[in-house]
Amino acid sequence: MILKRGAILPLLLLAACNRAPDNGELADAEARGSREAAENGRIECALEGTKLFDRTCTVEEMSGEGGAILVVGRGNVGYRRLQITTDGRGVVSADGAESAKVSIVGDNVIEVAIGNDRYRLPANTGGAK
Repeated sequence: MILKRGAILPLLLLAACNRAPDNGELADAEARGSREAAENGRIECALEGTKLFDRTCTVEEMSGEGGAILVVGRGNVGYRRLQITTDGRGVVSADGAESAKVSIVGDNVIEVAIGNDRYRLPANTGGAK
């Protein structure tokens, strides 16, 4: 059997496909991607009642009268302002119209639900679940 030049790479790639994915590696890669996205101002969100999250919302921190405020961008549909609390609640709605419901969804991640919108934000959860 004679292999033409350039035919070895596809064979190597095909051989690599038989390897089962390492769940630990996948989790690490996803966590790394989440951290990098948050550092670049992107967070996961599910807007207007959708079930699936995507990383299309933006977040920016700014100083407010009562402390730090997060401005969460909602694509082409506006933004929400969240006041960072120091009493263990995480965040509260700074706009006041609708209250924010906060739940811990993972290590150092909270989910904030306001109306039909949900946002996943990095947070210091102390390892609680």
